[in-house]
Amino acid sequence: MTQKALVVGATGITGSALIQQLLQEGWEVYGLARNPAALPAGVHGVSADLRDAQATRAALADLQPTHVFITTWSRQANEAENIRVNAAMVRHLLDALQPAASVQHVALVTGLKHYLGPFEAYAQGALPQTPFREEQPRLPIENFYYAQEDEVFTAAARDGFSWSVHRPHTVIGAAVGNAMNMGTTLAVHASLCKRSGRPFYFPGSLAQWNGLTDMTDARQLARQLVWATQTPAAANQAFNIVNGDVFRWSWMWGRIADWFGIEAAPFTGELRPLERQMADDAALWVQLAIEQGLAEPDIHRLVSPWHTDADLGRPVEVMTDMSKSRRLGFLDYQPSDDAFFDLFATLRAQRLIP
Repeated sequence: MTQKALVVGATGITGSALIQQLLQEGWEVYGLARNPAALPAGVHGVSADLRDAQATRAALADLQPTHVFITTWSRQANEAENIRVNAAMVRHLLDALQPAASVQHVALVTGLKHYLGPFEAYAQGALPQTPFREEQPRLPIENFYYAQEDEVFTAAARDGFSWSVHRPHTVIGAAVGNAMNMGTTLAVHASLCKRSGRPFYFPGSLAQWNGLTDMTDARQLARQLVWATQTPAAANQAFNIVNGDVFRWSWMWGRIADWFGIEAAPFTGELRPLERQMADDAALWVQLAIEQGLAEPDIHRLVSPWHTDADLGRPVEVMTDMSKSRRLGFLDYQPSDDAFFDLFATLRAQRLIP
């Protein structure tokens, strides 16, 4: 039987990498996105607003996927709205697919806010011990990741499909218009520092500068997503997913600076958030885009300094344990510095950075 994938959030960082992995492995791929015309050759585009239950049913009426990968979310003004909107999106999607009874497995991508808390209470209060492990209980606080999971669990019990939940650390990969994009944000920041001559300051905390951390290459996440659909023992399980190495930003910051041919400014322990550093960069980026013939002159479609500040400003050391999926046979590995360098090379090849 042909494996037919529906990738929800197909043009995002995770969705784009997943589609490439699925195509390489010979899957029939459908991509649900706001702009399906941007999908690569070989992918069947689907346009639907998951916030609208009736429109979602209409858009998916003739689709019979065997596997569904949910890689999208919609950022709202507060956590109560995050829960309401994002839970409804998952519910509308799975309700729309129920009549065909074709779905065998649903994979949901969430992240480390499962352990660290939602944006409104991020890395505050009593947190689980690091490295984070999947068996650690939910925090006693409302979280839209939990709401998304519960929608998947409810539909799985009703419809009889298996599920997997995948919890990456910060995802490094290429996508334009993404709400959480540290790699491209740092690339644009470094490019502007080079152009203007201003110091390339690390924006984060002393804890992040000195502490161990890890990252998730979007390609590594994509490989685990597909692996979980093909591994019976992975059914109905949650998995952390990171590259497999650890590093300190005190080392990585200089590596990134070297790639762009600039010098990393000394770190003094002072917080220098990117939202503040980049607050007036829109006009400078337009100038640079014109000078260099770049493809995207709107800096706001490339950067998400608020999200990078949240990650790099954390007052605690953050890293995850990968033993659970490794015990089941997922042994892929990706050096994190290469993840950044590969992304920067891709952005340059796409004329998104000079």
